[in-house]
Amino acid sequence: MGRLSLSAALASVVALLGLAQPASAAPVEPMSITVDKTSATPGSTVNITLKFTNDQTTNAQFVYQSIQPTYATTSDPAVKYAFTTCTGDTSSCTVPTKQSGATVFNAPVLPGASKTVTMSYQIAADSACGPSRRVEFYTYLYYEYQGGQLNKSGLFPVGATDIACKPALAHAGR
Repeated sequence: MGRLSLSAALASVVALLGLAQPASAAPVEPMSITVDKTSATPGSTVNITLKFTNDQTTNAQFVYQSIQPTYATTSDPAVKYAFTTCTGDTSSCTVPTKQSGATVFNAPVLPGASKTVTMSYQIAADSACGPSRRVEFYTYLYYEYQGGQLNKSGLFPVGATDIACKPALAHAGR
């Protein structure tokens, strides 16, 4: 019984020491994306905020990001939208086709620091609306660090915005 108690006490001490280790920080995701509307009506503006966080231990020297419509969006010709503005921590922002866009974030980006760009698009007033009508994108991120010697890239989904039809106006005088 004495050995069992001693073993249990030692196991408890070891477990407590293991729990006392400093918690390791969760890895930083290099890209965070928010869309300000999950549903919008024709004529509405939707804002997509792209936040790049340098997850490296050296400066990010170059950060490029493009935003493209998904196949589901491009395969519905009745869904109409166009990018209108791009603002934030960017040295270059283009919307060459009005259906997609690209930005180069201001650099350098220090380790752990973030830069944010907001791209806005407008759903056309004559766009189709209703069930299964939506605008959705994906984004491609590419960045260089360690004096430009190393790079990382990846694809990230962007939340979809459903295109809801405007409610019918009630007739006055009824």
